[in-house]
Amino acid sequence: MPKFIFVTGGVVSSVGKGITTASLGRILKSRGIQVSIQKLDPYLNVDPGTMSPYQHGEVFVTVDGAETDLDLGHYERFIDQDLTAASSVTSGQVYLAVLERERRGDYLGGTIQQVPHLTNEIKARIYSVAEQTRCDVLICEVGGTVGDIEGETFIEAIRQIRHEQPRDTCLSVHVCFLPWVGATGELKTKPTQHSVRELRSKGIQPDVIVLRSDHPVPRDITDKVALFCDVEPRAVIPMETAETIYEVPITLEERGLGDFVLDRLGLTGQRDLAEWRALVHRLKHPRHTTEIAVVGKYVELRDAYISVKEALVHAGIAHEAEVAIRWVPAEALESRPPADLLAGVAGVVVPGGFGERGWEGKIRAAEYCRATRTPYLGLCLGMQALVTEFARNAAGLVGANSTEFDPETPHPVISLLEEQHGVVNLGGTMRLGAYPCRLLPGSVAQRAYGADLVSERHRHRWEFNNAYRPRLQAAGLRVSGTSPDGALVEISEVVDHPFMLGTQFHPELQSRPNRPHPLFRAFIGAALAHQPAGAAAPATA
Repeated sequence: MPKFIFVTGGVVSSVGKGITTASLGRILKSRGIQVSIQKLDPYLNVDPGTMSPYQHGEVFVTVDGAETDLDLGHYERFIDQDLTAASSVTSGQVYLAVLERERRGDYLGGTIQQVPHLTNEIKARIYSVAEQTRCDVLICEVGGTVGDIEGETFIEAIRQIRHEQPRDTCLSVHVCFLPWVGATGELKTKPTQHSVRELRSKGIQPDVIVLRSDHPVPRDITDKVALFCDVEPRAVIPMETAETIYEVPITLEERGLGDFVLDRLGLTGQRDLAEWRALVHRLKHPRHTTEIAVVGKYVELRDAYISVKEALVHAGIAHEAEVAIRWVPAEALESRPPADLLAGVAGVVVPGGFGERGWEGKIRAAEYCRATRTPYLGLCLGMQALVTEFARNAAGLVGANSTEFDPETPHPVISLLEEQHGVVNLGGTMRLGAYPCRLLPGSVAQRAYGADLVSERHRHRWEFNNAYRPRLQAAGLRVSGTSPDGALVEISEVVDHPFMLGTQFHPELQSRPNRPHPLFRAFIGAALAHQPAGAAAPATA
């Protein structure tokens, strides 16, 4: 019988539930316990695919093509296993499923209510993941904050599961923020007490309270929380802001969270975070430093590119290098010389995105890298910028562009596939999830992967226009990755360049701290080799 851990948040949002959930998954998995994780999001969108990154950060794509919350990226990176669409549940999905059944007459004319119809749908999805994955423990994180109106149905479903299952199969973890009052120099526990009271009013008594704080949490604070919230003292776990998120599993394990969870759920397993400790040590004690520019549309909100950021960190770990990121707004490159904003960086990443804003700036970033032989890694739209720039300035195709931004371009080097014309449903892009990619022997990409066939995740509609493939190849653009039938271009490289490569897919989505993505690893290696004189001093070991 699977065990269930439910993670909720209190006091404020963005308190660290996602990292806590992912870290708990890593702790359990390191002890030999089979784990899966599920995110329960209360918003009414069916998925975050059509949300602005300013609203919700990055959209993370699973292997089976689900557009999900960025927390699923943290889950995959920490537990080092792929999740699926079933691991992402939203209120929109739940309401849609119930209403479709009602329209079909499945409820035999009955009145449809939040309880039991919505709660039954939520419970069915939770139980289904536990059954499909055959995990020992399923960790479910509830988005938002306890007390939010939109989250009440999820909380009620969790309460019912706790009632339905034996006592030793369910555990509740409540993550709360401890505010610091500067005027008195105190951490205040009252908001945590009120949040726990709110959770208890919904029928759930937390078993564990994780106290998030930007300041050290003394013993008298944890004892006070234990007393007033009716939780065992050893189950009140301080979690101060860490130097790196990858330290969190180590800290939580050292403070007894793993031991307590195993005791309460009747599980066994010895602590073994040796590999994780080693990668954190390499991360915190680099031998080199390098600066990478990320040229994007949403750089004001770093969460919009969180998988890109973490993939750079992972590649840095592999090279024992600290990767400093220079966030460059793509729009700024449209009005200022690229050298003003990119000079001194050892490499440039142009990530994916949608919409015309900053498009020409991304093309200018690619032009700068080709001219200065600065390593360049283009991801999805970043590859399309590479191809467009090369077509204009190396292949002599004046006015070359993507039909996404200029439907009347004389040279549509990036365009829609024939079967994509007329598609208007923004919630269903044509290429989502994992697709195979065959690599050209001897290419930069093939050497980086050390394989001939790989699988990568996509999220896009526009593609490389094959009508221009011969002319671009003749000018020095190598098509180094295609679909197995050769019909779709997946990777493009500039031949006479140390590292100028673009992917139609999103390699950042599959990078892990213990297994950095091969292309990011090769890119950082090229950046370290390119390192401009005086740009970044060696790190102190």
